[in-house]
Amino acid sequence: MTNRVHGAVITPGDGGYDEARRVYNGMIDRYPAAVVRCANAGDVLATVGCARETGLDLAVRGGSHSVPGYGTCDDGIVADLSGMRGVRVDPAARTARVEGGATLSDLDAATHAFGLAVTGGIVSTTGVAGLTLGGGFGHLARRLGLTCDNLLSADVVTADGRLLVASEHEHPDLFWALRGGGGNFGVATSLEFRLAPVEDVYVGLLFHELEHIETVLRHYREHIATAPEQLGAFPAFQMAPPLPFVPEERHGDTFVLVVVCWSGSPEEGEQAVRPFREAAPVACEFAGRMPYPALQGMFDALLPPGLQHYWKAAFATELTDAAIAAHTVHGPKVPVLNSTCHIYSINGACHRVAPDTTAFSYRDATFATVVAGMWPDPADNEANTAWVRDYYAALAPHSSVGGYVNFMADDDQGRVTDNYRDNYARLVEAKREYDPDNLFHVNHNILP
Repeated sequence: MTNRVHGAVITPGDGGYDEARRVYNGMIDRYPAAVVRCANAGDVLATVGCARETGLDLAVRGGSHSVPGYGTCDDGIVADLSGMRGVRVDPAARTARVEGGATLSDLDAATHAFGLAVTGGIVSTTGVAGLTLGGGFGHLARRLGLTCDNLLSADVVTADGRLLVASEHEHPDLFWALRGGGGNFGVATSLEFRLAPVEDVYVGLLFHELEHIETVLRHYREHIATAPEQLGAFPAFQMAPPLPFVPEERHGDTFVLVVVCWSGSPEEGEQAVRPFREAAPVACEFAGRMPYPALQGMFDALLPPGLQHYWKAAFATELTDAAIAAHTVHGPKVPVLNSTCHIYSINGACHRVAPDTTAFSYRDATFATVVAGMWPDPADNEANTAWVRDYYAALAPHSSVGGYVNFMADDDQGRVTDNYRDNYARLVEAKREYDPDNLFHVNHNILP
């Protein structure tokens, strides 16, 4: 293998092997036969070819944020694209070409220089490719749609050793499947995005006492239904970090937090935040103008690599009173500073795309909830995993059957068909066309 690639090939016994096999989720402890530090698309072609020829499992790693740890495997080959992080922006065309290992911080830094952006998640260390292939939520989704809605083309290494360009005009069936179907169809070595003008945003972080949960969530439900699409907002259950605007005696206390991002004129930002402030008494807050990349990195310190991760996800068309009652019971039980539950709004521009336009089928969903268990001590795994499961079990009767694939745990494999609903049959057809032997199966797998 070493004579077929430009990048380093790291195997058991090599210096740096333990570092090379490590992924973002500290709960994952796997021992691959080789980690290939791909330097370019040619290295990816060679790595995929080696896995095909040897029959070894193949894991593909970009930003390494896969909660189930699909960026690694036991006794197989890891195609590690983390060294492929280039971003090229065309400000005149308002597009960006992004390599398959780039993170949101790489993308945002490059595009912000030109006053441009695309929908990205809320943690800057997230891999762009994995985010996009699953759909892609973020602060700008109500205005710009999902990340995958802004994908113009992708260079993809397929299981049979081809490097294809997938777009509306070339291999459109593959392009359709890539936009929400995950890593089932190949390795995206680069992705081209449509950008929009975004420079400074107005941000509000409003911490409300737990006694106001029902009021805050009902206001959010009603306000987000008709709010201008420049408004991104989500409520969360959060222990207060030691931030300057949080009184020291409240550090570590649990609140219902509302995160607001106004990407319209910054001068209108205070007006956009005001309804959330007036909905219920605010214990402490930050509100102000900042560069968009600063908002994207705001939560990074809470989520360093190596935490234990176990998540559950659910879509919902409505945030019902019964669902709010479930949040009222389980949200305040958030176990540690790192853990949270977020209720993202995915209406606005996300709803203007038909369910069969991309593989992402839940275009009728208004809310995407994630119960994100994240904690530092493995001794807490049983108790904190139980918190996530109990929380999700309480929400499930008030949610759609499917959830967001990028928020799924490994034990959610049985929900794959539910995640894609009527689009699943077409995804199977694409899988049969581009990966009939299921080489790309270390993922939430679509069976050929």
